[in-house]
Amino acid sequence: MFLGSSCIYPKEAGQPIPEAALLNGPLEPTNKPYALAKIAGLEMCAAYRRQYGCDFISAMPCNLYGPGDKFDAENSHVIPALMLKMHKAKMDNAPTVELWGTGTPLREFLYAPDLADGLVFILKNYSGTEPVNIGSGIEVSIRTLAEKIAAVVDYKGLLIFNTDKPDGTMRKLIDSSQMQKAGWQAKTSLDEGLQTAYDYFRTVHS
Repeated sequence: MFLGSSCIYPKEAGQPIPEAALLNGPLEPTNKPYALAKIAGLEMCAAYRRQYGCDFISAMPCNLYGPGDKFDAENSHVIPALMLKMHKAKMDNAPTVELWGTGTPLREFLYAPDLADGLVFILKNYSGTEPVNIGSGIEVSIRTLAEKIAAVVDYKGLLIFNTDKPDGTMRKLIDSSQMQKAGWQAKTSLDEGLQTAYDYFRTVHS
């Protein structure tokens, strides 16, 4: 099993993004080095299958979060970064937290243990050259996400969106219909997953 990422799809891919969109347009420039490395891995698996009959398969998850995540101000992804920022603001009694952009971009998140379950499902039920998307199928705006995290952290201050900062890609939903038709779906709601992620955060940052 080789893991790709939704970041390797073209910047202007149609939404939700089907597996067939791969390599059908320019990549998002800031993702390009990472994306090219992942694409090379996908192609390697496909080549081994064609040439040697190896049962190598590839899966493409959306944005992940959950226990074991990296809560680091410089290198975290959006959920742990917001969690860390709001937890610190709560501890410091800060009246506001500044967030980049307008809060309107939409993102899809998958709880990490749900991904593990989905990967086992793919290993048992799929064998082919084409990668398989695996996501929750649910989008949430960055503003709504930030409000949910503030509620989980119990941060009572004001969230201020700095619209002078970039939003990034406005939408990035992958098409997971192939998984759903095969009988798999994510089990963990975003609210439940955020609470578990914050519980984990507190055990390692107490």
